[in-house]
Amino acid sequence: MELLWRADRRNTLIAWPDAVNERLDQLVAAGLAAGENVNRSHLLAALVVHADLSPEFVADIVRAYRTLDSDALDEANRSAAEQWPPVRRPGPRRGSSRSGSPGPPRGEGSAVTNDARRTPDTAKAHTVDRQER
Repeated sequence: MELLWRADRRNTLIAWPDAVNERLDQLVAAGLAAGENVNRSHLLAALVVHADLSPEFVADIVRAYRTLDSDALDEANRSAAEQWPPVRRPGPRRGSSRSGSPGPPRGEGSAVTNDARRTPDTAKAHTVDRQER
């Protein structure tokens, strides 16, 4: 038996208001505060899987969402933010480097080392090839 959360994955692009994104972070923080190892993907999947499939339910929650005042959600998010630690956002961290020192600028690095190993004939051919591109 394969567990659903370990099944093949599909990426989904979602565009929504900032306040909704903050709400998702607060829901993740609530799960972490409860001692669960949870992330945004797991939480969204859990909400979708456990949502009622009745047309009436879906229509009701969509209508409720469309009539929700953004200030009310912002205030609820601020209130929740005071209760739980901040959630680490997905993606690379700004200013972080594993080695503590920045790597070579783009376009440099291993290509320079490879050029040094070329014979004069292959280095010249490589230079001509780059210029033709």
